[in-house]
Amino acid sequence: MPELPEVEALAQHIREHGVGRTVARVDVASLSVLKTVTPPWTELHGRTVTAAGRHGKFLDLDCDGLHLIIHLARAGWLRWAENMSAAPPRPGKGPLALRVHLGPPGKGPGFDLTEAGTKKGLAAWIVADPTEVPGIAALGPDAMAVSRDELAAVLAGRTERLKTVLTTQKMLAGVGNAYSDEIMHTAKLSPYATAGKLSGDAVDELYAAVRKVLSDAVGRSVGQHAALLKGEKRSGLRVHGRTGMPCPVCGDTVREVSFADKAFQYCATCQTGGKPLADRRLSRLLK
Repeated sequence: MPELPEVEALAQHIREHGVGRTVARVDVASLSVLKTVTPPWTELHGRTVTAAGRHGKFLDLDCDGLHLIIHLARAGWLRWAENMSAAPPRPGKGPLALRVHLGPPGKGPGFDLTEAGTKKGLAAWIVADPTEVPGIAALGPDAMAVSRDELAAVLAGRTERLKTVLTTQKMLAGVGNAYSDEIMHTAKLSPYATAGKLSGDAVDELYAAVRKVLSDAVGRSVGQHAALLKGEKRSGLRVHGRTGMPCPVCGDTVREVSFADKAFQYCATCQTGGKPLADRRLSRLLK
């Protein structure tokens, strides 16, 4: 799933290559991707892209005051091309959901929104104010901008596991399954630690890890030209997606906790005092 670093890289690409260009045409190949009816997508036609930004994992293209908001969900992606096909796509065929021409169709650049697989979650909204999107209105502080004291306030009194707090967008915006694993490994904290019981020193370590992991990942994603070729974010990850491999810090085997539709990885030596975590729905350390 694209998380804050990948979405920031896409926003950066559009700031560099799309701002100042005019939306010539929007082709909708899958009506289900559009979560708003009014205004219609044709209202974007003729507008200039004036800015590109991000709200957590939501991508925001400001088109003369009308915003195209995109959430890539688990398997969506934005693919930029310098010369888009002029022929409108056939609805319902293949992974293409929406195409935006930022120049004369067939003669100018633009991008496709695509989604792999059968489980569809890719979504787009056209709104006058980004906070009209319920998911944006409910976001917690942005993980790249949060201060140490703001992070401490997010954690204070929380009885949930640290993994849960880091990945709940209403608490902290932008971090998902992969980068939460990396943040906790860097901070040497257990995914099952109770968020509200972290010591002051642990909060300091967590804050430093959030800043380092995300800033490093943004740098890698921008360097991979994410909008031209989907970057392989695993290239910079130390534990996530590396089950059974040696921890690059201590050499212990990276372990996994699996759930019905996802899993997370951690190092017992670095994070849990050498104790393996209970797998699946158990909520305590194995004795």
